[in-house]
Amino acid sequence: MENAGLFTIIVSAILVNNFVLSRFLGICPFLGMSKKVETAAGMGMAVIFVITMAGIITWFANKYLLVPFQMEYMQIVMYILIIAALVQFVEVVLKKILPTLYSALGIFLPLITTNCAVLGVALLNDQYNFGLLKTIVHSAAVAVGFTLAIVLFASIREKLEANDIPKAFQGFPIALIIASLLSFAFLGFTGMV
Repeated sequence: MENAGLFTIIVSAILVNNFVLSRFLGICPFLGMSKKVETAAGMGMAVIFVITMAGIITWFANKYLLVPFQMEYMQIVMYILIIAALVQFVEVVLKKILPTLYSALGIFLPLITTNCAVLGVALLNDQYNFGLLKTIVHSAAVAVGFTLAIVLFASIREKLEANDIPKAFQGFPIALIIASLLSFAFLGFTGMV
């Protein structure tokens, strides 16, 4: 993947290796924040910011702090601290600027800190040995793929609210069925890259 072009990285991260629908990372906010499109889009925007910034900052931390001082063993701890600080920043900004979105996101906003997709992107950027530009592109594309998946899922769930669903499938069971069907749909992109 380190020799891949930028377009290949973008298509791969958004469609082919979508973190939620192909790698099954970030499932908690995907299932929890997908009842309304507006909330899903807000969560997606917060995740785009956090994942992209986490990718950039962790790249610098790895290149200029961990590797020169031979502290690669502290990588996960350092990355988690960076992600937690970014989420706190997003939380403060949303609370000040968009209080309705802040309250709608509720407990799921601080849960971005423990979202395995955020840490996964930072670790994969390092594993793929990406330079700064590819790290930025990959991180942003993964976040856009997450946002695409959660907004699509939320729009389908909203449409299902108006339909008559058998009692045994109402709520979470139909959501899991729809998530699996979305995953199958994204599986169709597998041969693209």
